[in-house]
Amino acid sequence: MDALRANYGSDSEDSEDSPTASQKTSLALSSSANPRDRSRLPPPPVDLLQPQNALDFSTSQGNRIRSFAHVEGNYALHVFIPVRIPSTTRKQLASSMNKNLPLALDLYVVDVDITLRELHNDSKQFEQVLFGRDFHISLGRTVPIKVHQIVSIVSMLRQRFQLERRYWMEFNKWDVFINDEHTRSFLSLEITGGGLSEISKQICMVNEVYRLHGLPEFYKNPRPHISVVWAPGDANYLLKPAAEELNRSWSCANLPGGCIFTSKLTSIECKIGKKLHTICKLHDQ
Repeated sequence: MDALRANYGSDSEDSEDSPTASQKTSLALSSSANPRDRSRLPPPPVDLLQPQNALDFSTSQGNRIRSFAHVEGNYALHVFIPVRIPSTTRKQLASSMNKNLPLALDLYVVDVDITLRELHNDSKQFEQVLFGRDFHISLGRTVPIKVHQIVSIVSMLRQRFQLERRYWMEFNKWDVFINDEHTRSFLSLEITGGGLSEISKQICMVNEVYRLHGLPEFYKNPRPHISVVWAPGDANYLLKPAAEELNRSWSCANLPGGCIFTSKLTSIECKIGKKLHTICKLHDQ
């Protein structure tokens, strides 16, 4: 399987400092740009460009794993689309997973230190723990940045996304994704129809801001998805049959267009360390 490998970064333990003079200068440059000229971004000051450091893959936190070691003064940057699963869909998804996933797999709920086996006998808790939380679609890699890069990155992202409009995202199938280090395999819901072209364009927009700050760009041929459960190591041989069984169960339900569920994009968010920055609130055309 040509699986997309996703980074799942954890928060920095520090909070941001007040903007410096160079940060304020960068912000002023970005704010003064023509609001309708999204293709022209002012270059950041030279001191904002940081070479990509060697990555340390040994640091983990809970059931997440970050692809770089925490360094004092660094902050984990993550740009993403929040996704909320509708209540009616949550019940259907939970029922399908409870019925079709072998408990012997001992799958763990993403971001929750608990297995499906422990939730199996309580359908209400099963649904709430798996699908009653917020999900996200990544628009860029989770990477470490310096404190003096924060203002420039956030202001450039806001400038770039200010004219974006809402659209519907269609989650069409279950598939397996494996992280870069082959330490986690994820059973995920993937977007293959509506919303794919828009998300791909937005990933390119984030890549441009990353590139101007010397940060690594996103994966080629991105496959937007939300991850629900995970297994240790490279478990494609175990999870792939489970994904196929889940897809068969949804196909038998005669869903319109083969879509499992839809979600409307409402905002773009950026998390830096423990602080959440809203890049834009999206509006209808």
